[in-house]
Amino acid sequence: MRRYIITGAPGAGKTTVVAALRGRGYAVVDEAATDINIRLQALGRDEAWRDPGFIDAITRLQRERLEQPAAPATAVQVFDRSPFCTLALARYLGLPVSPVLAEELDRVAAEGTYQPRVFFVQLLGFITPTAVRRISLEQSVAFERFHEQAYRDHGFELVDVPAGTVEERVELIDGCIRSWAG
Repeated sequence: MRRYIITGAPGAGKTTVVAALRGRGYAVVDEAATDINIRLQALGRDEAWRDPGFIDAITRLQRERLEQPAAPATAVQVFDRSPFCTLALARYLGLPVSPVLAEELDRVAAEGTYQPRVFFVQLLGFITPTAVRRISLEQSVAFERFHEQAYRDHGFELVDVPAGTVEERVELIDGCIRSWAG
């Protein structure tokens, strides 16, 4: 199975693009960090990223989702982020790379879990705040550099998905995946 990562800084429109790919029939694995944020906020931890187990919880949920069996005959999965994004988050927050995250990064790298080309969704030039996304555009631009570096450090090729309409972005990603199938 070919597993493609779609990444980018918060507010780039990545999750909207992934939802549109799901609408086209792609098997999608949802982002873990948002779900962990929501869980911790429901427990009264308004700043989830300050929770000492935050990075490990994201990493464990990512692995759990990766290990879930895909539907029969699924040739391609699209991942809304990966453990390399979690590495970028840890670095951005100034947190050490935990043993749980280090082990998962080593495991997916050794197993070649993900395709070597990663779709890097560029920022749109504005941020729409949500209950979970409380980051300024300036912060997101800085965070974007951490994402880019985490992937480059691990030998991935970044495929730019420039700002544009959802349809333009989805067409680019879909076209690349189809052209790489052969």
